[in-house]
Amino acid sequence: MQSTKTERIGWYMYDWANSAFYTTVITVFLGPYLSTIAENAADPNGFISFFGISIKDGSFFSYCISFSVFLQIFFLPIFSSIADRTGRKKEILGGFAFLGSFAAMGMYFLEGTNYLYGGGLLILSNVAFGIAAVVYNSYLNDLSNEEERDKISSIGWAIGFLGGGLLLALNLALYSMASNGQIEGIDGGYAVRICLASAGVWWAFFTIIPMITLKFRKPKDQSKRDGNVLVSGFKNFFKTLKEMRRYPKSLAFLIAFLLYNDGVQTVIVMASIFGEKELGFDKSVLITTILMVQFVAFFGALLFNQVASRYGAKNTILVSLIIWTICLFVAFGLVHSVFSFYILGAFIALVLGGTQAISRSLFSKLIPKGKEAQYFSFYEISDRGTSWLGPLLFGLAYQFTDSYRLAILSLIIFFVLGGLLLKSIDIKQAILDVNKGLK
Repeated sequence: MQSTKTERIGWYMYDWANSAFYTTVITVFLGPYLSTIAENAADPNGFISFFGISIKDGSFFSYCISFSVFLQIFFLPIFSSIADRTGRKKEILGGFAFLGSFAAMGMYFLEGTNYLYGGGLLILSNVAFGIAAVVYNSYLNDLSNEEERDKISSIGWAIGFLGGGLLLALNLALYSMASNGQIEGIDGGYAVRICLASAGVWWAFFTIIPMITLKFRKPKDQSKRDGNVLVSGFKNFFKTLKEMRRYPKSLAFLIAFLLYNDGVQTVIVMASIFGEKELGFDKSVLITTILMVQFVAFFGALLFNQVASRYGAKNTILVSLIIWTICLFVAFGLVHSVFSFYILGAFIALVLGGTQAISRSLFSKLIPKGKEAQYFSFYEISDRGTSWLGPLLFGLAYQFTDSYRLAILSLIIFFVLGGLLLKSIDIKQAILDVNKGLK
């Protein structure tokens, strides 16, 4: 089925919708706020109990992110397989988008010492976010041919940065006025809770647009299915794992992406904690930095599309990884002032959208037709703030060193290993291998 301009616009609007959750909740407000909730509940030594395990209060948020992705390892392949086999992509996308958005709305009631309540909502919303994103990404192959994918993917990311940035700007205004006592009855903590809930409302409201515009497409695989879609989902999960060995270069790219995107996502997710807890910056500084990142990244995503069209997607990604590595060294040793934090944020913004958009479109060329959601489920495990190795390493580094600078520096390993593996892959041959496998 040929895609229409209206359907593409609807697809872009889901990025506009869910980026509010990623930006306002995951990147800016929840990390420091949940860490403060955990600190309120901690013993004199700074430890809290997480299902009987004593952990450092400052590590709680990163462990929750890590655990949510551990759960996604099981759920994403199953629901993506169901989406491919039934063709009910839109229903799965909408169902989990609304589930995640309502969990975000529930963060309005997070206060005091109830860190387990906050952690539970974070885990639920992030798992739902990941499942919906898998199906959303799989639409890329339905809406574009191979030549258009870098462009379509980059526009989607760019629109997402604008949507997330717009809500963040509104939340910044609210938080700043509340913190300065300009809004009667609303202090800084109450303002944070309103901001968290607003992301859920935004996510749910704008999800209605793709629910109206996206079309049903018959599944490409019309083979006999099991009567129970969950049973079918489990079987196809293991079938996809076995099938991936037929495309070793595609599998190698996926592993490379899982590595370097672990680093990308962990830097973004932990940036606000690093700025507040290590550098001692006010929350308004962190929010304005992330806000600046959103709008600079809009242009960065479009710029990298032009660079990729001229120099190739692989080379473009490799250059971005070098810049990421330099940024981490700068964060470790040179960032002490607000001005230097802003400059670092600007450089990260330039490569952020491009790294992600070009990686997504490149991977879309390395998967068999009819298996888009299943393959993107493995991709999504490390996408958009849902990585788990990075937050785990960050949390452990802080727990053993008590230094957020060393924790942020430890993430360099992901960029180095991911870049070296990506450099070794023959992308052109990988695309040929997938196309041959379809004949």
